[in-house]
Amino acid sequence: MIQTVLFDIDGVLLSEERCFDASALSVWELLQSPNYLNIRSEHFTVTPNDAFIRTKRQEVFAGERVLSFMKSRGMNSNWDMVYLTFSYQLISLLQYVSAPVREAFLSRTDIDRQALKALAPHLPKDVPLNFELFVTDFEKSPGTKQDLLLYIDTICEEKLGRTSKLFSRSGTLWKIGQETYQEWYLGDAFIETSIGKKAYQAGKHGFLQEEIPLAATEELQQLFKKIRDQGIVIGIGTGRPAIESHEPLKALGLLDYIDPDRMVTATDVIEAERQFPEYLPLGKPHPYTYLHGFFKKQTATERVLKASLPLAKADSLLIIGDSLADCLAAQEIGAHFAAVLTGLTGEAAREEFEAHHAEVILSNVLEVERFITTLNTIAN
Repeated sequence: MIQTVLFDIDGVLLSEERCFDASALSVWELLQSPNYLNIRSEHFTVTPNDAFIRTKRQEVFAGERVLSFMKSRGMNSNWDMVYLTFSYQLISLLQYVSAPVREAFLSRTDIDRQALKALAPHLPKDVPLNFELFVTDFEKSPGTKQDLLLYIDTICEEKLGRTSKLFSRSGTLWKIGQETYQEWYLGDAFIETSIGKKAYQAGKHGFLQEEIPLAATEELQQLFKKIRDQGIVIGIGTGRPAIESHEPLKALGLLDYIDPDRMVTATDVIEAERQFPEYLPLGKPHPYTYLHGFFKKQTATERVLKASLPLAKADSLLIIGDSLADCLAAQEIGAHFAAVLTGLTGEAAREEFEAHHAEVILSNVLEVERFITTLNTIAN
């Protein structure tokens, strides 16, 4: 019998469009803002209109090829997407500076904002940006999320002729990308609540108030009510931080249906990584997000991390997600998994889910109720 249902948010309950917009703008800012690499700085603005955002997203993600590639390899975190996309461009740009400048940069122990700003004057004014090559180079690695994050070191060696540990996910550069994304997504009104300080690049409106639900609000509320009325506990397992999860769910009228002790967000993942860096990274497709939701957040993180998988009672858990990362996490746990085709690639994701033997593939989240009924009927 299904006793717990854990929903992803992006691509399941809410459209990912604004998250991807914020990701693209973050990479663009790190490349073009005078506060960073200052490439074509005359075009930088903190108040882009929708047409400009569409253009930048198309450029940064080579249409949708870069996004689709990362999602197909199990990368579910927008923070990781920003980090990997920008790190690749930074390595590529270092090919165009003098050997002494490049060597000095690569000899650093970390990459902070001052390091990026100091590099800017050494970049040629007409330095090329080739976003298409991201997929070409990363396709050489057969790995999924964690492997891609490590493969950036291989790309650095191939392009620059030497090894470097500068591009570790635990470094300052990852944190810069994360904070830049938060600034774009939350805007000045919410950023301090999220990262504990004011925006480094102030003046952004944010996308938090522009969320797009993937079904009518009333239908989502009815779905959650029907699930809860069956005695099933509802939780969340998301790559969004806490504020970006609570605010939209509250606006949709869904928050009251969710057990707060089973709502695990990227904020919780970051804290777990801080406590146990030897397990890093813990974002999906690592099962930690869903595991802690299943065990309840009051459970000690160490116990969750050391749980033997697949879980003995995993058949009481249903995970609902839109990405390969969700699918892989559910399968490692041994839980039931419902894939929904409302993510980035829509119906095109069906083939990928089928290749990874997803238990059921649904057109949208509203079809979940029928699947729960089927599972419980079989169990009885």
